[in-house]
Amino acid sequence: MVSAYILGMLLIGLLLLTVGWGSEWIARLPLSYAILYLVAGIILGPYGIGLIRLQPDTQFIERFTEFVVIVSLYSCGLKISRPLRVSTWNSTIRLIGLLMPLSILAIAAVGHWLVQLSWPAAVLLGAVLAPTDPVLASEVQLDHPDDPNELRFGLTSEGGLNDALAFPFVYFGLHWLNDPNWDNWFPQWVGIDLVWAIGAAIVVGFIVARGGIFINHHIQKARGVDEVMADLVAVGVILLTYALTEVVNGYGFLAVFVAGYVVRKYGYYPEQQQSQLEFTTQIEKLLEVGAILLLGSLLRVEEILEFGPQALLVAGALLFVVRPIIAWLSTIGSNFRSATRLLFGWFGIRGIGSIYYLSYAISDGIPPEVLPQLRWIVYLTVLVSIIIHGVTATPLVEWHERHIESI
Repeated sequence: MVSAYILGMLLIGLLLLTVGWGSEWIARLPLSYAILYLVAGIILGPYGIGLIRLQPDTQFIERFTEFVVIVSLYSCGLKISRPLRVSTWNSTIRLIGLLMPLSILAIAAVGHWLVQLSWPAAVLLGAVLAPTDPVLASEVQLDHPDDPNELRFGLTSEGGLNDALAFPFVYFGLHWLNDPNWDNWFPQWVGIDLVWAIGAAIVVGFIVARGGIFINHHIQKARGVDEVMADLVAVGVILLTYALTEVVNGYGFLAVFVAGYVVRKYGYYPEQQQSQLEFTTQIEKLLEVGAILLLGSLLRVEEILEFGPQALLVAGALLFVVRPIIAWLSTIGSNFRSATRLLFGWFGIRGIGSIYYLSYAISDGIPPEVLPQLRWIVYLTVLVSIIIHGVTATPLVEWHERHIESI
């Protein structure tokens, strides 16, 4: 009898060959790769051949999704070459400064009033679900650093900078859940979790990237440009930036994005930059396969039936009401076309980042009475997003580029 391990290798091999050889045909379909990975994950899980049998609270999920996200964020930074001016980052400022915090509050209100979560749990839910995913949103992000498409730029930069406001509110919700007396922790939250962690991330990301650029410049002057080694340097910069930032209690996600942007904007030879972007993109795609396979394997019929109605309520409100309306309000007064503003609202893709934030919160300590509800609302919201955005992403972005950007 063939073992589940061999059957799993067979299935994953067929999946990768199908995606690799059939990419042009798949791109023409209203279908994303993530949907294919999700189906394969279900087959690999307990309801299929049983190869993947992870428990939802295992630390492996937290660490794996963490690594997927930091690679994706560095890639996001490498895709952006715009100068740091308010006029050129107008869409980002609106999406991060207005859309993000208002979305957190709106999701929290939905969680509290419609799903009957306590306010602390509802705020935590809002912080986990508000960010646009940098991994699964890759199909609607910039194709290359000189891409002028404002929709793609806004979604790429938003995905890269989510951490600047999402993680502080994750901590806010966790503090509130564990201690209802704000006086005991609010000053520390403002000083450490908000001001220090964001500032430290920006500084460390900049210093590590500029230091790497300086060293690389002198090494390459002596021996010439080595594109292969530049790929390894990218991984080293990602890991060093993230680790050092976490050591000083900063937000590693934000620091990695800053490092990627600094490397693209200020350093390395053009061929090295392109090599790093292609390399990190390839790693990101492989890691995405693994992450969605894990999600598919974690799905359970009993929990879906129990928490499905609540999850559909939250997902429906978030994806069809909260994100579109607040995105429209956040872009009032801009010079963006109406279609672009609508698509900013539609492409609030949820995915691996939300699963990581949830896993982090679980390891930090969520009360057991609220944990299953939060977990399955998040998992099923991500599932809904994978399906509806997977079907609509490619045709809507292509339509926007043909009929809006070309005008």
